[in-house]
Amino acid sequence: MHYSKEDILAMVEENGVKFIRLQFTDILGTLKNVAITDRQLEKALNNHCMFDGSSINGFVRVEESDMYLRPDLDTFVIFPWRPQQGKVARLICDVYMPDGTPFEGDPRYILKKVINKAKDMGYTMNVGPECEFFLFEVDNDGNPTLKTNDKGSYFDLGPIDLGENARRDMTLALEDMGFEIETSHHEVAAGQNEIDFKYADALVTADNIATFKYVVKSIAQRHGLYATFMPKPLHGVNGSGMHINISLIKDGKNAFHNEEDELGLSSVAYNFIAGVLKHIKEICPITNPLVNSYKRLVPDYEAPVYIAWSAKNRSPLIRVPSAREEGTRIELRSPDPSSNPYLVLACLLLAGLEGIKYNLEPPKCIDKNIFDLNREERKRENIESLPESLHEAVAYMQKSDLVKEALGKNTFEYYIRAKEVEWDNYRTQVHQWEITSYLSKY
Repeated sequence: MHYSKEDILAMVEENGVKFIRLQFTDILGTLKNVAITDRQLEKALNNHCMFDGSSINGFVRVEESDMYLRPDLDTFVIFPWRPQQGKVARLICDVYMPDGTPFEGDPRYILKKVINKAKDMGYTMNVGPECEFFLFEVDNDGNPTLKTNDKGSYFDLGPIDLGENARRDMTLALEDMGFEIETSHHEVAAGQNEIDFKYADALVTADNIATFKYVVKSIAQRHGLYATFMPKPLHGVNGSGMHINISLIKDGKNAFHNEEDELGLSSVAYNFIAGVLKHIKEICPITNPLVNSYKRLVPDYEAPVYIAWSAKNRSPLIRVPSAREEGTRIELRSPDPSSNPYLVLACLLLAGLEGIKYNLEPPKCIDKNIFDLNREERKRENIESLPESLHEAVAYMQKSDLVKEALGKNTFEYYIRAKEVEWDNYRTQVHQWEITSYLSKY
């Protein structure tokens, strides 16, 4: 949908919208917003809405704090769950400097730059995410507990699956906001859910992921529940991933498909796979940004930790789903939903483009179940693993020219500093496991 300023003003008046949220994300992927009334909308649409960028993670210093929000008119949508009187809408914004130049650290701009590199090579990237999340009960003060709202498992239905009512309302709200929902279902762990929506180009998909997380949390709250995209909130069960399905379009056709190839893949697809696998360790702090992310990335519970690819099984990092022709795509299974979608897609696209540019060849396809292989067997197959901690992942990222190119020097350095602080905070704290294991023994 393509809107003009006049379209936005007319829709606000016709629908009785009284508040508009101007939204953007910080470097770590946290959704931010400033709310304006309908009387201030024309000012915002003329790109005159200023805010203090020095208070936002990864933005600017206090002495250069003035920044401007420029709404992307095509992102206008009315929140369907808000009051019918005094409705609330939103616009996703790009961040600009006072001199009218884009802010280099705006995650949306970072992704746009890489999208333009792909465009210069003749490609458009389509992305379909699969976002998992947990629903937990809340205590009397409204704070989340670790008590799941059901005991269901994969594809269960009510009354075992007590999350179906919340998922239904999430799905209906998302559809009212323009999403095309493909599936919604209970996942493997108790309290774990998944809602999948149709693929779109990279920028729209990143916007949709940010919106999706906000909608899921908002509707869960209306059901007296707390939705979390934390990768591994519970020990001993599956964690939550955000599998990323990727295809490239060139001249209106799927550039990953080649019917003459044994697997139905083009040289472009093989090159793209090779580029992602080559750089995946250094991209890990982006796709898996939390200390907690690496508690999901262990071989147990179907976690994709082995740097390999396959067209036949789900144990490697990259899977090639069976669909071909226009449905030909690759699925990267390691990212988790705590990540910043703009930065994730920027880094993955740049890695894939490098593979195409330099005609990189991927390692051989692994059709065995890698989880069944021992260490020596994996070594013979040259199968490496993802980093085992945020600390290890950041060490790879620090040496990465590719991630630095994607993020820009200043954002790259800020992100590394932020993750080093996060690791030090975790490393220096005493955790309950240590108390339980050691206090009474020593």
